[in-house]
Amino acid sequence: MEIFSAIPLVWKWVVAIVTVLGAIAAFIHAVLYKRDSRAAVLWVAFILLAPLAGPIFYFLFGINRIRRRASSLRGSGRATGRHPKSRTRAEEVAHSHQFANLSKLMGTVTGLPLVSGNRFEPLQTGDEAFPIMLDAIASARQSVTLATYIFDRDPVGHRFLEALSQAVNRGVQVRVLVDAAGARYSFPTIVHALKKAGVPVARFLPTLVPFRNITINLRNHRKILIVDGLVGFTGGMNIRDGNCSIPGRGLKIRDTHFRVTGPIVSNMQAVFADDWQFASGEQLAGHPWFVPVAEEGPVVARSIVDGPDADVGRLKWALLAGISAARKSVRVVTPYFLPDQDLIATLNLAAMRGVTVDIVLPENNNLKIVHWATMAILWQVLMHGCRVWLASGVFDHSKIMVVDDQWSLIGSANWDPRSLRLNFEYNIECYDTELARQLSGMVDERIESARPVSLESVDSRPLPVKFRDGIARLFTPFL
Repeated sequence: MEIFSAIPLVWKWVVAIVTVLGAIAAFIHAVLYKRDSRAAVLWVAFILLAPLAGPIFYFLFGINRIRRRASSLRGSGRATGRHPKSRTRAEEVAHSHQFANLSKLMGTVTGLPLVSGNRFEPLQTGDEAFPIMLDAIASARQSVTLATYIFDRDPVGHRFLEALSQAVNRGVQVRVLVDAAGARYSFPTIVHALKKAGVPVARFLPTLVPFRNITINLRNHRKILIVDGLVGFTGGMNIRDGNCSIPGRGLKIRDTHFRVTGPIVSNMQAVFADDWQFASGEQLAGHPWFVPVAEEGPVVARSIVDGPDADVGRLKWALLAGISAARKSVRVVTPYFLPDQDLIATLNLAAMRGVTVDIVLPENNNLKIVHWATMAILWQVLMHGCRVWLASGVFDHSKIMVVDDQWSLIGSANWDPRSLRLNFEYNIECYDTELARQLSGMVDERIESARPVSLESVDSRPLPVKFRDGIARLFTPFL
């Protein structure tokens, strides 16, 4: 109080005026530009109740400053992933009775064609995925592109660092993109080590410099690795020790990644190239980044690029469309389940239509507040017939969706507001019975050892637990 009383009166008035103007500006911006009405209400309440701290937090966390000309970054002569001989199979899927509307809608939403001739190989845990990814980098002759959210400076991270450094020394063109927030999961970050090893690297959305690009609440959550423009890897797996079994500790994180071959790899490369140009200013076009890609398998696929810029909303449309197309089953595996009311209503409508809806969540979540918020909303899907399972064992970070054992959605996105509204995500929709049944079998494996959640068990939680979970739910728009 003595320090405050020592401030000249004129400066007190300046602070008061700036505080009021800041609160008014934040209030007007939230009312006009927040897409989600619930988020707008929460931000407005916070701004009004805390007129100093509220506007500061809003300008740091609540505003999307991303303004990317996504369409102008494409169409630069690079490969599109389409193959003249692949159209027949894609057209068959596009005109099939059950999925015709789904494929047509997603074509409209994404602006991208279905691509035939692809093969997807599921890889579970880092014990299985990392050796194959490292071998691919070791075999690279032309190019390696890697985008990841978390790239830890730990033994696994150093293995990738060494492989990338050796590729550079062989004359391979290498580009590595790491999310600025994800890079800080370890200190010192891997970015400095990559630069020291001569590996071209960029951070996506550095949050402090320059100040005009402050985007603390936005993340590039995509995971893409492409070797020689021919072999790709994508899914939910970050580069860190937790994905591998360690002697004496076992496995900390269970996750699912995919080895991808076929023309869709060129589409994956285009996504990386867009992000790389945004982060570094360098345009990747033509050889060695984009090369002719032959058909490799039976999967018809399409990229779904989602983010808080020009691509916003695509992922949500994919989820809604996939559920609406279901006739027999919808199977979802996700680490974070905080769907909005549109998704909840669509899941419930599917269950009431007689569709079996299974939602598999980890019982041991790495983010307690997310788990509490999830428990507070589960009654909304349980009361209408959806089935919820809590998988025991290590934390499962996998992201899988399967409809009628025919259509699958894989990639980096979770069922939460961050993935649906804030993150830059990359997913792929796949039309193939064999792949869908393989993924459905992985869901069955999780359910076999999972605990079913009943409406009675949710309702019978002690009042203090319900209150805690309810409070956590209030922060859903920010989680």
